[in-house]
Amino acid sequence: MTNEEVLQQINHLVGTHYVPSAKAYISELTGRARVVGAGEFSTREYDPSRIHVIANDNGIIQSFHFS
Repeated sequence: MTNEEVLQQINHLVGTHYVPSAKAYISELTGRARVVGAGEFSTREYDPSRIHVIANDNGIIQSFHFS
């Protein structure tokens, strides 16, 4: 699944409140094992299949990025 296809699968989560269980849901929808939740730390290792969940200070998902 390309990153564009991944975004099509998870874009409906933008604007919703981030909860830790969202990581498992994103993995299930996309088939990708590496999901970094909002506010979590990750390595600097380049991994284009890793999904980062970006949320604002109120915990609302704003976007996703890959690296």
